[in-house]
Amino acid sequence: MAGRINDEDVKAVRDAVPIDAVVSEYLQLRSAGGGNLKGLCPFHDEKSPSFQVSPSKGLFHCFGCQEGGDTITFVMKVDHLTFSEAVERLAAQAGITLRYEEGGYNPSHQRGERIRLIEAHKLAADWYAQQLAGSAEAETGRVFLAERGFDQGAAVHFGVGYSPQGWDHLVRFLRGKGFTDKELLLSGLAQEGRRGPIDRFRGRLMWPIRDIGGEVVGFGARKLYESDNGPKYLNTPDTPVYKKSQVLYGIDLAKKEIAKASRAVVVEGYTDVMACHLAGVTTAIATCGTAFGGDHIKILRRLLMDNGSARVIFTFDGDAAGQKAALRAFEDDQKFAAETYIAVAPDGMDPCELRLAEGDDAVTDLVEPRTPLFEFALRQIVARYDLDTPAGRAAALDEAAPVVARIKNSGAQHEVAVQLAGLLGILDTQFVVKRVAQLARWARERGGRGGGPERRQGPPQQQYAAPAQPAAPSGPALNLRNPVHATERELLKLALQRPELVSPAFDAYGTDEFTAPPYAAVRQAVLDAGGAEYGTSDPQEYLVRVREAAPDDTVRAMVTELAVEAIMRRVVDEMYAGEVLVRVRRRAVERRIRDLNSTVARLGTGGDPAGLAAAQNELWVLQQYDQALAVKGAAAL
Repeated sequence: MAGRINDEDVKAVRDAVPIDAVVSEYLQLRSAGGGNLKGLCPFHDEKSPSFQVSPSKGLFHCFGCQEGGDTITFVMKVDHLTFSEAVERLAAQAGITLRYEEGGYNPSHQRGERIRLIEAHKLAADWYAQQLAGSAEAETGRVFLAERGFDQGAAVHFGVGYSPQGWDHLVRFLRGKGFTDKELLLSGLAQEGRRGPIDRFRGRLMWPIRDIGGEVVGFGARKLYESDNGPKYLNTPDTPVYKKSQVLYGIDLAKKEIAKASRAVVVEGYTDVMACHLAGVTTAIATCGTAFGGDHIKILRRLLMDNGSARVIFTFDGDAAGQKAALRAFEDDQKFAAETYIAVAPDGMDPCELRLAEGDDAVTDLVEPRTPLFEFALRQIVARYDLDTPAGRAAALDEAAPVVARIKNSGAQHEVAVQLAGLLGILDTQFVVKRVAQLARWARERGGRGGGPERRQGPPQQQYAAPAQPAAPSGPALNLRNPVHATERELLKLALQRPELVSPAFDAYGTDEFTAPPYAAVRQAVLDAGGAEYGTSDPQEYLVRVREAAPDDTVRAMVTELAVEAIMRRVVDEMYAGEVLVRVRRRAVERRIRDLNSTVARLGTGGDPAGLAAAQNELWVLQQYDQALAVKGAAAL
């Protein structure tokens, strides 16, 4: 096992890699005001952004699912890494050499499993690329690319490589780099042979498949020789780092343009992605040996910010298989807020063929949105029926009306219902419109699921369960409409975000001055971390220490939330901080005064002169202090 990473090196990694740069590799961020950024949370599905990043604090927090933490935590959660693996990945990006407190520098065989598998794929990708560029055997692969309009520069840009036809060329290469047979089998780069591991890919053109962060996690391999009895395309099997339903080929190259243009082009193959990018359509991506599905949508939604002006264009071959793929894509259409379109070349060519035949401009023109996906789906449905007969028109309406009922925009839904009546040749347009509206209403009653009515034993709200809500954080409930809780929350935000404005006064506040138990726990964590005054010298390390001082994950999540949440004042200065400090202190003083008044009344009839005198004296002191706070404000603290 690897030793513990030196604490100074962990801090150096946190300081060296900005959290907004890391998070931006996975989702689009926009300004949330106050120096914070927001985006769609990568940890749960949501329609409006509740995920916030504070670059100045080095923290993120989702106000929807309560996930939060620093840069290292984000990488751990989003890529399912251990703490050490996340630090190692970020250190590699920043060029920081890590020290380990047991065993000195960390040798390669000690690294975490995921890091090892990623390194094996990177080395394999470089080796395959070298084979394509320089080996005589790879001429077949170079000819294949050239015939499709791709030169050596294109191959280098996309990292295309070649796997030799021998049994174990890559296995022997990676063994020489220190990888074990177990690691090679686990990675999917090798498979079990009669005498041990052999290369999984042999005699094929190789496309490295990268995750959204740019790491090679698998390969797509194209058959080149007739003697190869395998499938035309062979992909890496599911491994600890590769799930084909959760990756999109080209996403590492396209993500910035997708976010910038609020547009994505979904094509069907690796060469189609290459053709589109070389033609200037740099938002093109493709699935890897599987249909476009829900996990792919999640990736795109985070990049598109899922706003109504975003567009997703699907390109499919004009044959039956392509039409089927388009209809399958439409089934998931409602998971997008973006408008979805379909682009099919008139002669059925894919983007790669179109670029060869007609040039780059033809590819650019192809992917300009023309036909909404729902309209294409309707025409495909209607074409299957004999519209010359009443029975044919009725059957077509039964299948097509639910499609129209699923259109998100109610105005567009009405307009398309009118168009559907025209497509079917039904003269009574209002009949079709009412039919669609009825289906849409039933779908809403069923929580968004399509279909017609079902027999119910009670009203809809009893029959159908409400959509699941994100789990609330454990711990005592907070009431932010309570002005006391709201003020305590504001003071803690100031102590975490602007400690220089509340120090040193804040550090004299007791936990009993915070009436909400979660806030008292956060106050204690600040105290255990060295106080707010420590934050004036090293703000980021201060927040790390406060989070580490939290007694459990609930309090830790509250610290992160308060450190990221906007302060409720446009101008945050010493005057505002003083007002909040005074409000919290005066309320604490007022509570103590009420207690003392009760004590004085009780002791006045109980025959304890000494106790009564002490209580009266403390009461007088507090009354004078409260009056001073009212007159002098923060100067009296």
